Amino acid sequence: MQIDPRGPRFAAVLTTLVLAAALISGSGILLALQAAVFALGAIAGLHYSPYGLLYRRLIRPRLAPPTETEDERPPRFAQGVGLVFAAVGTLGYVAGVTWLGLLATAVALAAAFLNAAFGYCLGCETYLLLRRARGRLDATT
Repeated sequence: MQIDPRGPRFAAVLTTLVLAAALISGSGILLALQAAVFALGAIAGLHYSPYGLLYRRLIRPRLAPPTETEDERPPRFAQGVGLVFAAVGTLGYVAGVTWLGLLATAVALAAAFLNAAFGYCLGCETYLLLRRARGRLDATT
């Protein structure tokens, strides 16, 4: 499925804001809510993510059509990576291991900020590297 690449970047801005608030407040609940957003994007697809819905309904109608589209798989993989970090952070907060909650939240925040500010999706690049590595492994067997 092809998507408007501006949608994931918009989602990264919202994710950055939520993760920054979770990091500053130390709120495991806020981090758990962000984990749910990541889960929807990773499992159901970006089309069903709350941030994707906001983008499609409120932002995209005000913009010119995209000049290009991109494959949904790399950003969807990135949502899965974000889910892992948010889940680990949430577990850290719930278990009273605050440093783990802070660390996992900070790592997720750094990745979201890279995408929001610079358009560099760390999870997407990881997906592409894994695909290339797998292609090389498949070619040698």
